[in-house]
Amino acid sequence: MAKQDKRSVGWMGLKRGHRARPLEWIVEKFIFMVSLSAIVMVFLIFLFVAREALPVALGQTNSSLVKKTIAPDQMEKLSRTELMEYLELTPKQFAQMDKETLKDLMLVKVEAAAEAPNDKDAPLNTTTWSMLFKPHQWTGYDQPEYIWQPISQIHKYNLVPLIIGSLKTTLIALLFAVPLALAAAIYVSQLADPKTKEWLKPAIELLAGIPSVVLGFFALLVMASVMQAVFGYQSRLNAFVAGIALALAVIPVVFSIAEDALTSVPRSFTQAALALGSSKWQAAWKIVLPAAIPGVFAAVVLGFGRAIGETMVVLMASGNASIVSGSLFDSTRSMTATIAAELAETVFGGHHYRILFLIGALLFIVTFLSNMVADIVIHRLKAKLEGKA
Repeated sequence: MAKQDKRSVGWMGLKRGHRARPLEWIVEKFIFMVSLSAIVMVFLIFLFVAREALPVALGQTNSSLVKKTIAPDQMEKLSRTELMEYLELTPKQFAQMDKETLKDLMLVKVEAAAEAPNDKDAPLNTTTWSMLFKPHQWTGYDQPEYIWQPISQIHKYNLVPLIIGSLKTTLIALLFAVPLALAAAIYVSQLADPKTKEWLKPAIELLAGIPSVVLGFFALLVMASVMQAVFGYQSRLNAFVAGIALALAVIPVVFSIAEDALTSVPRSFTQAALALGSSKWQAAWKIVLPAAIPGVFAAVVLGFGRAIGETMVVLMASGNASIVSGSLFDSTRSMTATIAAELAETVFGGHHYRILFLIGALLFIVTFLSNMVADIVIHRLKAKLEGKA
């Protein structure tokens, strides 16, 4: 009887297992599809941004105001491809237009060329790579300058002021946020008593829930005035104010990841150090922090990505002046703020529109490369700590 009961119980368990497996398989595939869809969505977003920026990257855009024109009565002498290229139309747009409309577009080009300014810079195509990154001596300037003025009579699209502005605000934010976040992470994970840790960790992480527009509003109305009164600089909104405000958004990101990395270090490390006569601070600084350095480095890299990709704080607190300056107290303009401020005002498919998407593609590339380098460094640090290097 006992053997029969065991056999029946085993058979029932096997039967339940067979019933559960299809459900587990469905749940497993569902989770896989959700994860895959997130990766695919990121890839598609990058693909869309890259597609819109591709004409600039391949040198297919032209912003010059003085171009070779063709009289409308010469349209019959042009092939379909030549006419599309001259009028800058896609095959779909070309197919939707009749002969009279095409002649009108050619006439518009002739009239625009007649109204072009009498300036030596008017024939320049300012969307070329050299104009995007090299200085140029524009009319009225005594020396070559890096200038971003997309709405001027002659469009100036130099990206150097925007890159410098992004780097200035990002570096200020990291220099302010990383020491504070790491100090807080070390204290919470290694030095604080359980009651203090219970309320302090959620309090710091709650900063991540503050909308960036609120941080920007606070920096615009309160922080900028206070700092100007303290430091006495001229420009009320500048890279320094934007960087400090940006640090408030970076601190919870760096703190949360660094604290998890420090907490994951085995307690035996700390206990062994204390048993040898170290203080809690010595054990945290000389034993736990070096052991958690891969996770801490990852926290800093993610903080960099959060800072360089932030928009609203920089848009509201930096002053939005595209100035090439080494001073932290001058107004500046970042790449993200430029996209947010100007994209809605551009002509769809125009050279200004394409340049803004090129900036977005550059931000994607910078973030990707920084994460890739960080991943390599983290793996090397882990191998070194594990004695495999």
